[in-house]
Amino acid sequence: MVTRRNPATRLLTAFAALAAVLPVALTGPAMADNPPNDPPVQPVLPFPIPPMPPGFDPAFYRPAPEKFVNLEPGQLIAARQVNIANLSVIPVNIDAWQLSFRSTNTRGEPIPAVATVLKPRGYQADRPLFSYQIAEDSTGNYRMPSYQLQLGSIPATLTGSTLVAAQFLEVQAALAQGWAAVVPDHQGPDSAYAAGPLAGRITLDAIRAAENFAPMQLPGTQTRVGLMGYSGGAIATGHAAELKRTYAPELTVVGAAEGGIPADLEAALKLANGNLSSGLIMAGALGVSREYPVLRDFLNRHMNPLGRFMLFAKDQLCASYQSALFPFGNNLGMLDADPFNDPGVADVLAKTRMGQQVPEMPMFMFQANMDWLIPVGPVDKVVDYYCQDPNARVQYTRDHFSEHLTLDPIGAPSALLWLRDRFAGAPVAAGCSTTDVGSMMLDPDTWQVWGETVGTTLAAAFQQPIGAGR
Repeated sequence: MVTRRNPATRLLTAFAALAAVLPVALTGPAMADNPPNDPPVQPVLPFPIPPMPPGFDPAFYRPAPEKFVNLEPGQLIAARQVNIANLSVIPVNIDAWQLSFRSTNTRGEPIPAVATVLKPRGYQADRPLFSYQIAEDSTGNYRMPSYQLQLGSIPATLTGSTLVAAQFLEVQAALAQGWAAVVPDHQGPDSAYAAGPLAGRITLDAIRAAENFAPMQLPGTQTRVGLMGYSGGAIATGHAAELKRTYAPELTVVGAAEGGIPADLEAALKLANGNLSSGLIMAGALGVSREYPVLRDFLNRHMNPLGRFMLFAKDQLCASYQSALFPFGNNLGMLDADPFNDPGVADVLAKTRMGQQVPEMPMFMFQANMDWLIPVGPVDKVVDYYCQDPNARVQYTRDHFSEHLTLDPIGAPSALLWLRDRFAGAPVAAGCSTTDVGSMMLDPDTWQVWGETVGTTLAAAFQQPIGAGR
């Protein structure tokens, strides 16, 4: 006689079996401890205990100032092993940790910041480091990549952080090459969305933290580093590339790839007014105001009641909800003064504009000519500024058939292949090139990249290790 178990019983049995194998499958063999002067690595949470959102985890995300004010930029405050998953539920078989480290805000003050570091199983000598800046585009801390990438986090379909889930596929494509990766929460503890100079500093300090974290098994400042980001992630990538020479000269950054580039927030604000993107760009103004008090004071003084309500409503929203709230809105009409004629606001916009310094590493830049969210003109202007320097190395591609949302998956394979050449030591001659294409998708060399990514994602779903043995 066959005994039939009800669905609830079968589900509990399945969870019990999964609980038995997950700790081994996810954490793998024990890793070496950090050096004695570094904080101990906290163990991974046992399944099925879910991770706490950053707002409920202040000891890690907002430690007491005495724990970091005397540390050097990039020096560890705390570290812990984590389980990583696609869509919060499909485990990924890699080694992964969260690092809390000291960084610096735009006023020169020490602040805490967090990054997720990942590497394929096993040891590989001279492993390169892929620094991917995800487009957080959020004013809510529960949308930080360090939280959203964890197994058991609130799924992106509920939080509205679909960009984190989607762009993590690009990180997995890099891990499949055998590269290590660091994914910074580049908006900082206050979720200062679009505050580029802050994001650039946090990105560079996250690289420092990753290089000095012993379990990552990287060769310190000799580690070959590649930067990459799209849209909100390009804000962090572009500013990190410009700041690297003065802020982190010891790092060996061999290339930076960025697309959908918000080079000028003033131009984006003007384009968004009354546009489909008005809700998301208004959130950017709110995010920048968290890092620059003069902008916050201007908004407090000049916003009408509707504007104040919108800022309140957007205070803790992720990208999808930010976009859905107040599209086609008249953002400038909610102010009783012209922000672009205010000296304080003009100063903030100038400080957050790209084109302050020429990056010393080779650059791969791509932009949709018909981008309805981020105008192409300011990107052309930044490229022209870079290329006035005879030592600049810039490869710039304008895509004429794509727009902002579609260019990310279309352009990412080209960026990854370009970084692969940089890690391999392929030389880049001084000088610049600008190429206009119908679509970057038409390059057959890139087709294999997403085919490999699909295969990697499917293999990860069956707990195959990513990138091991490369």
